[in-house]
Amino acid sequence: MSDAASETTPLPKLVVTIPAHNEEADVAAVIREIPRQIAGVGKVEVVVLDDGSTDATVKVALEAGADRVISHKIQKGLASSFRDAVSEALSRDADIIVNTDADNHYDQSRIPDLIQPILEGQADITIGSRNITELPMRFINKWGNIVGSSLVRTLAGLPAGIDVSTGFRAYTREAALGLHVISDHTYTHETLIAAMEGGLTIVDVPIPARVVTRPSRLIKGTTSHIVRGLRVIIRSYAIYQPLRVFLTLATVLIIAGMVPMIRFLVLFFMDDGGGHIQSLIAGSVLLLVGFQVLILSLLASSIAWNRKMIEEILYRARRNDYNQD
Repeated sequence: MSDAASETTPLPKLVVTIPAHNEEADVAAVIREIPRQIAGVGKVEVVVLDDGSTDATVKVALEAGADRVISHKIQKGLASSFRDAVSEALSRDADIIVNTDADNHYDQSRIPDLIQPILEGQADITIGSRNITELPMRFINKWGNIVGSSLVRTLAGLPAGIDVSTGFRAYTREAALGLHVISDHTYTHETLIAAMEGGLTIVDVPIPARVVTRPSRLIKGTTSHIVRGLRVIIRSYAIYQPLRVFLTLATVLIIAGMVPMIRFLVLFFMDDGGGHIQSLIAGSVLLLVGFQVLILSLLASSIAWNRKMIEEILYRARRNDYNQD
């Protein structure tokens, strides 16, 4: 048998990332629940991204078996923690990256199920979807998640049932290299919209979550999180689908402008247009703005092409930076 035939393909390396802020009470349980032996995986490592904790999170995480703990000197938020955690996982030659939360909301023992579609080559990203409707949560939390998930699924064309707010996800190395989180608040919605725009395959893996009654340590305030989350959704969609967004807006404005214009013309030819000059003014303004937005849609589309080229350059740069020998 030749040497080439005798060589075997090495099993993929899995790195589990855990963003954490003041999670000394739960982070150890999360780390200990992560399986260290998974069929089809060669090695499992755990990276904790400490986001400026003031308690014993770092000490507890290391004692519980974390392979690496990275600390922010001050709290930077969920999006920044996710970006840095993914970068660390890539630098550790991860073939698959799983992100989970430090509050023990997710069942880490189900990581083998979460990554199975990736191991089988059926997915670039897998989503550990919670059944939000049956999960005991505060009313505003539950309906904020439901509305946000429905909105993002509709805008991005995601399959029904995907929980877009869950942080329990798995990424292939290639998918992670292409992640470019712009938001300074959360990454969950933006990365899915970007993944769909980039043609990545996203697979839903239903995994029930545990009840966590206390507010998130990484997100300050439920109401502000929902409001900022909606801003992120709208901005992300405008960034990744600018032509569709601005063309839709232009169409609405032009149609709205035509209605009073038609009304004025009808009344004018019926010799009753003298007292309805306001319709002419309102219609003209709406049509003018509509055509301006139409031109803006073309400019936004050109900018989007530039963004794609920049992302391709960043992707290639990251591949060089995190090159696996």
